[in-house]
Amino acid sequence: MDGIGNTMQKKAAELERLAEVLVTGEQLRLRLHEAKVIKDRRHHLRTYPNCFVAKELIDWLIEHKEASDRDTAIKIVQKLLDQSIIHHVCDEHRDFKDMKLFYRFRKDDGTFPLDNEAKVFMRGQRIYEKLMNTENNLLQTREEEGKSFERTLVASEFIDWLLQEGEMPTREEAEQLGRRLLEHGIIQHVTNKNHFVDGPLLYQFRMNFRRRRRLMELLHERGRSIPESHDSPFCLRKQSSDGGNTSFLSVSPTKEIKVSVGVRRSSMSSSCGSIGYCSSGYYSSSPTLSSSPVFCNGPLNIKKTIIGDAVGWGFVVRGSKPCHIQAVDPGGPAAAAGMKVCQFVVAVNGLNVLCHDYRTVSNLILTGPRTIVMEVMEEV
Repeated sequence: MDGIGNTMQKKAAELERLAEVLVTGEQLRLRLHEAKVIKDRRHHLRTYPNCFVAKELIDWLIEHKEASDRDTAIKIVQKLLDQSIIHHVCDEHRDFKDMKLFYRFRKDDGTFPLDNEAKVFMRGQRIYEKLMNTENNLLQTREEEGKSFERTLVASEFIDWLLQEGEMPTREEAEQLGRRLLEHGIIQHVTNKNHFVDGPLLYQFRMNFRRRRRLMELLHERGRSIPESHDSPFCLRKQSSDGGNTSFLSVSPTKEIKVSVGVRRSSMSSSCGSIGYCSSGYYSSSPTLSSSPVFCNGPLNIKKTIIGDAVGWGFVVRGSKPCHIQAVDPGGPAAAAGMKVCQFVVAVNGLNVLCHDYRTVSNLILTGPRTIVMEVMEEV
């Protein structure tokens, strides 16, 4: 088989967009619970559990820079309403209204419609989290067709694990689950040439359920033509550089960076240009490195332990061999750990990545544990 076919790829793209809505909605639900926007409320002597006020949600979205204005915020929430993620508590309003009306996430009252697609995504998310949170040797760097691939699963070993964990009762059913995960864009063959089969072929998770989704993404209908891991996996998302007006920060200073490491003078280049990101509250920098940056013998590289929260790690990597930190969310876990723009990435969880580009490093972090240890070259 030389590919899964255009029809299957189109279907996978459509299902992946549905998955993004489901995952984005769930992330928002958890954030609103944490912020106490969702709570029990009373009206006309009746208590409505686990609901939010429409007007208060719009205020919250604007305050947290998830939308630039009320009209945009309404469109975002309407998307969730259209996909049956939320509903009016009495199901009296099909259109979301910016008023003092009560709405609720269907997951909070058990009315979420579990069709076949939703069940596959929820199953895939549970399996993903289970793999990430347990110690196992399933995800490893392996070779196929003479090429090396990070964080891969051997199909037969994955099926063994599904049986051991009680996820499926038989190998045949486990193989069918693997095929459904692939068809829904959750996993993929490493070269995208084969469907899922019980055997020695290698597969990777294509969807990262832990990446923080910006709610504005719900309004973008374009399907991605490349796997999610080919872009930076964190909470800042690359926008089209059409030169149009934007409220997002993007700067490209030219500077020479001195890095205190015990290595020889070398040359580096950055593949990164000026890129706009999804919030004006983020620090973003795209350094143009000199062809011969200055190195000197000095202290060892600095390690940063970053514990991802429910919505991500809060930074962006870019560049090539080595990659560097291009942007840091000032309110995210990376900033709290002391991560700064223009630092070069030396190692991730003990694995040296100086000879890898940002795509490989991004994928390594995407498929790793929630707590990551980043070793960086500190700017001096």
